[in-house]
Amino acid sequence: MIGAMPGASPRLLRLLSMFQSRRYWSGGELAQRLEVTPRTLRRDVERLRELGYQVESTPGVAGGYRFSAGGALPPLMLEDDEAVAIAVALSLTSAQGGMQEPSVRALAKLIPILPRRLRARVEAVQTSVTPLDGGAPITDSGVLALLLSACRDRELVRLNYCGRSGEETIREVEPGHLVPVHGLWYLAAWDRLRGDWRTFRLDRIKSAAVLRRRFTARKPPAGGYAAYVARSISREGVNPPLIVLLQASLQEVRKLIPAGAGTLEEVEGGCRLIAAKRPPELVCALLASSGIEFRILEPLVLLERLQALRDRLSRALGSHEDARGGSHDLFLSSGLGLS
Repeated sequence: MIGAMPGASPRLLRLLSMFQSRRYWSGGELAQRLEVTPRTLRRDVERLRELGYQVESTPGVAGGYRFSAGGALPPLMLEDDEAVAIAVALSLTSAQGGMQEPSVRALAKLIPILPRRLRARVEAVQTSVTPLDGGAPITDSGVLALLLSACRDRELVRLNYCGRSGEETIREVEPGHLVPVHGLWYLAAWDRLRGDWRTFRLDRIKSAAVLRRRFTARKPPAGGYAAYVARSISREGVNPPLIVLLQASLQEVRKLIPAGAGTLEEVEGGCRLIAAKRPPELVCALLASSGIEFRILEPLVLLERLQALRDRLSRALGSHEDARGGSHDLFLSSGLGLS
């Protein structure tokens, strides 16, 4: 574990680790997990406050404790794999752009304190990973961090948002998920004023504030968050993505389809491919040559273009049939899901 505090007891370290995995706990749940009395728990919480951690308490039978950001950054508890993941992510971000300078500064602080065994793991991953495209998601790192925490802790957020028309509005939302697409970050959130799911582009958020009010998680929009964001940005005219249902396991698809084809996510009966960066016809040709059965979900206008392509190929194959007196099956008809 990285970032241990001198003189801290194992129980105090465990309490800190629990607070950093989830910001709010009821007093009864914490005491039960730590196997201590409520009085001992209060003493441990007070010890964390003395060490610089901001822990707010709510009195009463249903009371609890909330871990909050303070005026300064106190020691951070990280498991080995978490420290490695952060170091690798920082190194990739610093190499791609977007948040280069703060990434380099953070990396310079983290690498020297890593144990030798972890440094070796970080270096091994760094030498084995090359970003596919040079563009990195560009946004305000403070807004990104705030929304990531709000999604995790299910806390309401107030956004000052600038729409495509340039009009600024105040929105109170229940953040659901963050989705990076083609160098931009999008937030899928339940808009309380509209009473429906909405997509917010992070570079259009002028300011964001956590309201410290929790909400009950809702069922994600149809198809999942990634598919919802893909549908939303296609309606805005931003590179309408190709969404395809593949009748194969995620593991099988990854063996046959290059990573740059798009984003893969596991669904019932197979997996879904969302491709926003490459021409959809090219991706479909790649899928057809892979031998995987698939069905095009969006955009529907693509079906017309592929049907026209199928007709041209049929005519081309027909000329060979006339010359040789043979018959050729058109392999595209089964794979493209054009029925």
